[in-house]
Amino acid sequence: MNTTHDLTCIDGRTEVDSIVSRSSIAQELGKHLKAKTCSAITASDHAQVGPEKSRVSSSRVMRVLHVIDNLDVGGTETQMVQVARRLDPRFYQVTVATLRAGGPLTELLVNAGIRVMEFPKRGSMLSFQAAYQLIRMAWFIRRERIDVIHAHDLWANQMAVPAARLAGARVIISSQRNLAHASWYTPFRKKAVSRIHLLATYVIVNAEAVRQLLLTDFRIPPQHVQLLHNGVDFEVFAKARCDRQRLFPALKPSAKLIINVANMNSEVKGHAILIEAARTVCTAIPEARFAFVGDGLLRPWLERRVLELGLHEHFLFLGPRRDVPDILSCGDLFVFPSFAEGLPNSVLEAAAAGLPIIATPVGGVPEIIKDRVTGLVVPPKDPLPLVEAILEMLRNPALGTSLARACQEYVRTNFSFGRLVEDLGVLYAPRP
Repeated sequence: MNTTHDLTCIDGRTEVDSIVSRSSIAQELGKHLKAKTCSAITASDHAQVGPEKSRVSSSRVMRVLHVIDNLDVGGTETQMVQVARRLDPRFYQVTVATLRAGGPLTELLVNAGIRVMEFPKRGSMLSFQAAYQLIRMAWFIRRERIDVIHAHDLWANQMAVPAARLAGARVIISSQRNLAHASWYTPFRKKAVSRIHLLATYVIVNAEAVRQLLLTDFRIPPQHVQLLHNGVDFEVFAKARCDRQRLFPALKPSAKLIINVANMNSEVKGHAILIEAARTVCTAIPEARFAFVGDGLLRPWLERRVLELGLHEHFLFLGPRRDVPDILSCGDLFVFPSFAEGLPNSVLEAAAAGLPIIATPVGGVPEIIKDRVTGLVVPPKDPLPLVEAILEMLRNPALGTSLARACQEYVRTNFSFGRLVEDLGVLYAPRP
């Protein structure tokens, strides 16, 4: 008798050394996959969140499995959830697989009637647990006759792409959504990641800078790489109405609110540079206030730095929020001083909200912000040009309004989820 597999949330993640099609592990997994008796695997396949969807027999319905590391609030995670919810159920039967259960975005999927499965990876991809979950995912893909496997991040790529190959899936999509700037990307690991990408039918990137990275550093053939920009839920941000009295009751009507939305897990987001710039900005414009939306390991250090500089009355650490559209609607300026990016969702959201934007020209940011056309551009890691740009924007509201309107219209036209879903539909169709 089958038993239900308990859902557990994995606290940590470890590296993937190498999973390639010719490895002895992959060969061994193939033997297991072809075995006639898979009772333990079948039992585990009943571990899921949300309603069990009946199998659809119509040939018009395409079965799609989205795979992602976790469902915490983040740029990649939000993009995946929005896409999964927007795929027309008349043509797509969607399942989401996660390597770590839980996360606030799970509720959005369940409420949309989307099945959520867990394939919990513990330890290295060469561990027994990871190998077992890879076999289990491959068996699930074959049993459910999944047509398209779409992996959305580094960790999902490592498990889903080999599993899909073992299961004989028709379309396999991996993703590269950053510039491989983290210290994890050693030359050896880059080579391993490249070989995983080459096992896929396509690799999706979200910015031209990322595409160039794959062509040069990872040596991926151009025809293998597909550029699909992120989408933004434009109307949600454009139609949000400012209510400072409710969200920021302590702010005076004269306050100039400067907003940043980014996780605080790495120095790469540039929070410390913005704090340094704030010293001069607040001296020149005492009514300036800075609101940081997001959380992460560096937050306590950033809060201490603000206290050390005597800027605590000028800063608000808001933590992770679900009312970002409302918060952005209350702002006077959005600043994004990142050192490295793919295509940042928060910049798209600020543009949709109609905020003037100052950003650094890293990764895919120049595909949104063009200097003095759709915003102001400053070099990364340097607080002085950032100070000058912030002061210019706050002292010249007409300039900010003009740039914000141009950027809002540009994003509305070029970064819709409708466009993204349509482009994905083309890739999901099997090659002739």
